[in-house]
Amino acid sequence: MFTSQKLGRLAASVGVIAMVVVGAATGLSSAGAAPTWAPAATAAIHPGVQTITAGAQCTANFVFTDGTNVFIGQAAHCSGTGGNTATNGCTSGSLPLGTPVSVGGASKPGTMVYNSWLTMQALGEADSETCQYNDLAIVQLDPADYGKVNPSIPRWGGPVATSSPGTVAGDAVYSYGNSSLRFGISQTSPKQGTSLGDSPGGWSHDVYTATPGIPGDSGSAFLDKNGRALGILSTVAIAPVAGSNGVGDVGREVAYMQAHSSFAGLNIALGTQPFTP
Repeated sequence: MFTSQKLGRLAASVGVIAMVVVGAATGLSSAGAAPTWAPAATAAIHPGVQTITAGAQCTANFVFTDGTNVFIGQAAHCSGTGGNTATNGCTSGSLPLGTPVSVGGASKPGTMVYNSWLTMQALGEADSETCQYNDLAIVQLDPADYGKVNPSIPRWGGPVATSSPGTVAGDAVYSYGNSSLRFGISQTSPKQGTSLGDSPGGWSHDVYTATPGIPGDSGSAFLDKNGRALGILSTVAIAPVAGSNGVGDVGREVAYMQAHSSFAGLNIALGTQPFTP
């Protein structure tokens, strides 16, 4: 049994907010031609930028699109109203859909339009692994900022595929954190590590990196050894290895969103830069 707590937003806790409905419609247009991405070298908005929700800091993971509109992901617990030990998404409080989220590089706040915790609670989800590890929120960007976005992961490139079949112990993994506790030292943001194996149901990947995730890195994207989208940084573990992190499986999280919300056509955007481990 793995013992863990949420990695934690870098901020004071916020008050309890009322529950909301599952994946409320947001007036999205139907899928069309793929967005035109900004060059990776100059894009102001990309995986790894900071997000601020009600004063709480996290790191954005993947860029998402329905073919027309552009979104960025963060961990659902980044809008949580409980403490770092509130790890169960089926019982932990959250800010409502419609909450504004400041996104690094954007001229206007984005809007939280999906939250896995709220969705699971509205559905009465009871599977223990799903409740523990389904930790995805989606922030819709303002259309004025679409032209500033590139979906490539800084330093590593990719993702080259929208999901991964999982990991086995010893597999290499790659991530990029952007906590302000790094004091702007960008050399400490890229992280390479090793998988310690997956949870029994495949909903979580336990990983160890030489510099483990810290508060403010919550929500960071992880790639597998082949550059495929693996997961989202969610928890810091006490066992099996102190300082290891729990990474929620983003393929399962996206599939859950597609099946149980209005975002059936929303998926991770592939990077424009080749994966370079």
